[in-house]
Amino acid sequence: MTLSLITMAFLSSCSGNKTQQQMPSANFKTMTVQTQEVTMTTNYSATIRGRQDIEVYPQVAGTLQRLCVTEGQKVAKGQTLFIIDQVPYQAALNTALASQQAANASLATAQLNYDSKKKLFDDGIISDVELQTAQNTLLSAKAQVAQANATVVNARNSLSYTVVKSPANGVVGTLPYRQGALVSSAMPQPLTTVSDNNQMYVYFSIAEGQLLNMTRESGSAEAAIGAMPDVKLLLVDGSEYPYKGKVESVSGVVDRSTGTVQVRAVFDNPEKLLHSGSTGTVVIPTTYKDQIVVPVTATVQMQDKFKVYLVDKDNIAHEQLVTTEPLSNGKEYVIKDGLKVGDVIVAEGAGMLKDGQDIKPNKD
Repeated sequence: MTLSLITMAFLSSCSGNKTQQQMPSANFKTMTVQTQEVTMTTNYSATIRGRQDIEVYPQVAGTLQRLCVTEGQKVAKGQTLFIIDQVPYQAALNTALASQQAANASLATAQLNYDSKKKLFDDGIISDVELQTAQNTLLSAKAQVAQANATVVNARNSLSYTVVKSPANGVVGTLPYRQGALVSSAMPQPLTTVSDNNQMYVYFSIAEGQLLNMTRESGSAEAAIGAMPDVKLLLVDGSEYPYKGKVESVSGVVDRSTGTVQVRAVFDNPEKLLHSGSTGTVVIPTTYKDQIVVPVTATVQMQDKFKVYLVDKDNIAHEQLVTTEPLSNGKEYVIKDGLKVGDVIVAEGAGMLKDGQDIKPNKD
């Protein structure tokens, strides 16, 4: 019985091997490796700021009497934004003006007294001490006038500060304080922020090593900035901003916590689509020449490694490890290492192959 089972198993095995040997080679699309020019893009998270974001704080304390603008309103430099209670500052100015008049009157009296004493002294009627006393009184009166004048200037300035004006052309931000609120220069939040949004600054960070490579290739950081191509901006909804930007500057200080440097690009904002404080994604294209590019379907990923199948002259497919870098279209890889020009590889269906498998090439 055992001998019969062994015999049947042997016959079955031989039959299976015979069937496998008789199976025809599968058709696979192949390609000959060539080089080409490719443009790769790199994305960076970015924050958007107005070219000028000026926080507006009051210079005097008081009750906010009137808001003269609304959030998002366009304003011109010098336009009134807020009015703070003017009564105490007007009263202080009136008091200063009254003190100024009194000081001027005292000065006039002191001047008359001195002139009289001087004449008497010249006639030998009074002593030198009396003349000197009159002169000191005159000097004191002049000092009081100067002090009164300074007080008037300060009072006028304080009164003028109750009318808070826009420091620049731009757009009004949020208005956290309403009519009746007590405001001062020590507030935790500004009255508002005026943003110049005709052009917008977009900030993003690149690795220190990337900046070093750019500097070496161009000779200097300034030359590297000038050589950088125009950049694109993706908005928060994923749409592409219709205007391209230009990199203007790179920070000379490396952030120790992240190992990156901050880069600033400027974008025109004629349609006011960009808003200060929002976020986006900067897309930087880089063109490389003489690169080997293969379709994703020609590769097989094994954890963190990739392989392709080289086809030899006998149409046998052999595994080949490669170093890849994805293109932004999501359909191709740039092969950095593992292939050379003239190699023939399986272009589609690489995931169905085994090392050493016989195939029937179907070239492009």
